Amino acid sequence: MPAWYPLPATQPFAAALAALALAICAAPECGRLLTRSRREGATAYDGGSLALLLGLLALSVIAAVLAAVLLPGAAMVHGRAIIFGLGVALILVGTALRTYAIRVLGRYFVITVAVGPDQQVVERGPYRLIRHPSYTGALLSLLGFGLVLTNWASLAAIILCNAVGFGYRVMVEERVLSRALGQPYIAYMRRTRRLIPYVF
Repeated sequence: MPAWYPLPATQPFAAALAALALAICAAPECGRLLTRSRREGATAYDGGSLALLLGLLALSVIAAVLAAVLLPGAAMVHGRAIIFGLGVALILVGTALRTYAIRVLGRYFVITVAVGPDQQVVERGPYRLIRHPSYTGALLSLLGFGLVLTNWASLAAIILCNAVGFGYRVMVEERVLSRALGQPYIAYMRRTRRLIPYVF
């Protein structure tokens, strides 16, 4: 294969490492899609955000892979092994952060935007600093996937599509929680950031 192809397509070890990292990332997500779609007693206010998020995520992955194969001029030609290694690390770090955030939420976690009668503001663990650490984790993993493909166009496709999908999801979620939980959540929003501690 041409040298500008994604590193996993040209080196068997890189392919195995990328496949392992992606399997570790994707396996729990498949389980969540099957088992955590609703919570008993909770009312969904999703606003189509899950469908949009999943659609744009799928589009970003397809576009990123196609870009890596069809746009040789956008290949990352310098430091490819380091970029690839950073990508794998981000996939794993993002997966760990998302898993931790979901465990902290416990029974409050569902894949749709839903509010139950016993809903509370969670401020433990990563929620002390950011309101959506599970999304931060997912975005880190997606950024890592873009880097694993070692192509600038692939990375741009990942960033642009998921910025729209997660941006809309966060907007819907915060609007719903503000209405449902009132002042406690509004106060929580004032003292935290959305996705990046102390920054954004």
